[in-house]
Amino acid sequence: MPSNSPSTNSTTKRSERLGPAERRQAIEALRAKDLDVLVIGGGVVGTGAALDAVTRGLSVGLVEARDFGSGTSSRSSKLIHGGIRYLEQLDFGLVREALVERGLLMQRIAPHLVSPVRFLYPLRKPLIERAYIGAGMLLYDLFSRTGVGSPGVPMHRHLTRGQIARLAPGLSRRAYLGGIVYSDAQMDDARYVAMLARTASFYGAHVAPRVRVEGFLKVGERVVGAQAVDVESGERFEIRAKQVVNATGVWTDDTNTMVGERASFRVRASKGIHLVVPRDRFQSRVGLLLRTEKSVLFVIPWGRHWIIGTTDTDWTLDKAHPAATAADIDYLLTHVNEVLAVKLTRDDVEGVFAGLRPLLAGESDETSKLSREHLVAHSAPGLVLVAGGKFTTYRVMAKDAIDAAVDAFDVRVPPSTTEDVPLLGATGFRAAWNRRAKIARAFGVHRVRIEHLLRRYGTLTDELLDLIRARPELVEPVPGADDYILAEIVYAASHEGALHLDDVLARRTRISIEAWDRGVSAAPVAAELMGDVLGWDAARRERETSAYRSRVAAEIASQQEPDDESADRVRLQAPDIGSVLERAGDNTPIGTAPVDASAASAADSTEAADSAR
Repeated sequence: MPSNSPSTNSTTKRSERLGPAERRQAIEALRAKDLDVLVIGGGVVGTGAALDAVTRGLSVGLVEARDFGSGTSSRSSKLIHGGIRYLEQLDFGLVREALVERGLLMQRIAPHLVSPVRFLYPLRKPLIERAYIGAGMLLYDLFSRTGVGSPGVPMHRHLTRGQIARLAPGLSRRAYLGGIVYSDAQMDDARYVAMLARTASFYGAHVAPRVRVEGFLKVGERVVGAQAVDVESGERFEIRAKQVVNATGVWTDDTNTMVGERASFRVRASKGIHLVVPRDRFQSRVGLLLRTEKSVLFVIPWGRHWIIGTTDTDWTLDKAHPAATAADIDYLLTHVNEVLAVKLTRDDVEGVFAGLRPLLAGESDETSKLSREHLVAHSAPGLVLVAGGKFTTYRVMAKDAIDAAVDAFDVRVPPSTTEDVPLLGATGFRAAWNRRAKIARAFGVHRVRIEHLLRRYGTLTDELLDLIRARPELVEPVPGADDYILAEIVYAASHEGALHLDDVLARRTRISIEAWDRGVSAAPVAAELMGDVLGWDAARRERETSAYRSRVAAEIASQQEPDDESADRVRLQAPDIGSVLERAGDNTPIGTAPVDASAASAADSTEAADSAR
């Protein structure tokens, strides 16, 4: 029978924090309890599966070998979309499903994290192209209106050449004869995953980042749990569960081999890279959707930046740190420059990031033609495998995985409820948004600053404002990254499960791809603030800072290399922070020192893997 989770116990106070103390408690529970479901992998599907399971009343554990979303789920195009190009592949079911999910995420589940974005499709041929693309856009809009509630975005519009010139003056007049504007949605993928993990924890899941699965426990042929190691302390322990869900993305096959069973399908990694350039490099009030010889190219508005991507190439090298090459960067610049009046150069590129798509292996040699559908299977008794899919459809993937897991239970388990479960920060968001000017005046900050916080934390912004009230200096901007304030660094460590400098600069914020120096000037300041929360001594703060600088240097150097093999070799010259600390003999459990008193006081004033490899 499913166990009673903390979320169903009225005497248990639920905490919106996912800090050092909550991580320790989660590990203690993972060691001591027999769980209903253990989820391996803290990407968007794994955290979504943990939330799905715990909101059905099950006892749930979630472990992630590194940081939440540190693989694929923090390196996407930042879009919540149906995938308009899949219409050409006649994949109507996938497009409709994704568009229904887009509406749910925007309107009900995460309105603070998911917002509309407009794109222009420039037309280069008269009449026939307009009719063909326009029909696809109409079908796209109609699919989005077949789900529950409002789609959250307007219908597409046809534009004349003159209208485009006014809307996007940065485009070359030779690049279009007309165009069509349509809408999709966008989000900060890493922030979304962190909020999913916190929400799962809030409902009672035992959530622990930096816990790596090294093997499985079996009784006969049945999987009954996992052998795990706390990467921060080196402590090994066992986790027992009725069902285990393998949600490790591009590491799916690696995780499955630990069981000694062959899965019914395999996962193939496809590399996609993105460039980040300043918003002022060309003028446009909308993003762009451009056709290439292989696929499509997006130019996506991203605050004071543009994100340009992506590529779609096979990747067989290191999965933790896929590297962008000079050829990848030149490919994107060449294609976007075909439509710009003033061409971009390498000097315009602020940031570069590369990620791997976990695609279901198929007959085609081209990864761009492999299916974006997902599959769920019992790869062994007691072990459910979920793979493939898109970020946009993570909730459906999670639901299907937990459905498969509970099918093996001998009692009836309630169906999924996540269609109606808003993430933390969502409830009351629109009312808070309407009060943003008043909040800004009360704290003596610009309204844009409050809008930034509301779009990242929703109504949990109150917790950051409490930090600022207790420590007014935390309202100051982060050095070299003016879009962020110091309170966000403290909050990431105290409330959002960040355990290392890289977690904060690369995922809780996006300083590593948005700042010209990739966050090098922010690193020592952030290390000091995190150290106060996590109990780091001076030597530990220096090691964290040094490791981050090494990461940045290796990434920049790899982006000068001509091919995948040489870029991979250069990128791996910077070791993960875990190996740096191991060499230094630092295996003190995180968070054993007291949290800074003023920060703790302010925080307490409010109520409250990727993968195994």
